[in-house]
Amino acid sequence: MNRFVVRSVMQGLINGRSYSGSIISNGHVYRAAIVGRDVQLSGQQNGMAFGGFEWRRMMSSAPASTEKVPLEKEEKKENPVTGEKNGPEMMVSSYWGISRPKITKEDGTDWPWNCFMPWETYKADLSIDLKKHHVPKNFVDKFAYRTVKILRIPTDLFFQRRYGCRAMMLETVAAVPGMVGGMLLHLRSLRKFQQSGGWIKALLEEAENERMHLMTMVELVKPKWYERLLVLTVQGVFFNAFFVLYVLSPKLAHRIVGYLEEEAIHSYTEYLKDIESGAIENVPAPAIAIDYWRLPKDATLKDVITVIRADEAHHRDVNHFASDIHFQGKELREAPAPLGYH
Repeated sequence: MNRFVVRSVMQGLINGRSYSGSIISNGHVYRAAIVGRDVQLSGQQNGMAFGGFEWRRMMSSAPASTEKVPLEKEEKKENPVTGEKNGPEMMVSSYWGISRPKITKEDGTDWPWNCFMPWETYKADLSIDLKKHHVPKNFVDKFAYRTVKILRIPTDLFFQRRYGCRAMMLETVAAVPGMVGGMLLHLRSLRKFQQSGGWIKALLEEAENERMHLMTMVELVKPKWYERLLVLTVQGVFFNAFFVLYVLSPKLAHRIVGYLEEEAIHSYTEYLKDIESGAIENVPAPAIAIDYWRLPKDATLKDVITVIRADEAHHRDVNHFASDIHFQGKELREAPAPLGYH
């Protein structure tokens, strides 16, 4: 192969053709670009022209798909807000034509988050009634109410007044019902060729909102190893139990979630009391919370817990409303889904 390349180069030089390239014999990489001047091409194969002899393709021992190698490796830089290490260009491959457009905040600075976009942010409705309560009226309601009260006992014993850890733990569970309900409604819509009335989006929106609560709490409270283990156990059990429950009785499932949200409102209210009394330090709000809820730059933990509590009140209303629809003998798609948190 070496002699073949050298002979070809020499022929090009002798015949008055221009040559430019590089040959690395030991590295198994051969590059050549021999361009004929007044030559009639008689044939071409694999990027080589025979007859007058013109090479325009770079020869290499590597596959053609890997011939383009970046000349320089850019050092990864850590995003001071998200903590993610990003290079100056995040494009992995241009083959698919997919790239993230440049997104900026209202003040013109770059948008630092990949987990949510500016059009998904909102200002929480703080005027929502926090004292609403669905009074149990029948067996299903009473069963749901008692189940939630029983589940609260081990939670109170384990966390006591450590509301930061409590909120982080419970948000890992709170994000499950919306995902399970949305998934099952999605499959039902596919099976029956029916619209969902917006309820698939509403429930998945709830799951995503609860997940953002968790992402915020993780910034405030660093989970210990045994708390992570507890999350794995509880989530595994709760997901499967709720899945079966939703298949058997959606009205009971939504009622249980409605009562769980009532308990969440109570827990966050107690959390706020400890912040106001000074038992818990009112630290600055995490950057992710400021951008997600459009909070002022000087927002504090108290502001974050206040908007999260408003979200939980919204989830309470949505799930009690969904359960009421089922109790009336109707399907969710027959009633418009309450979308948005504005």
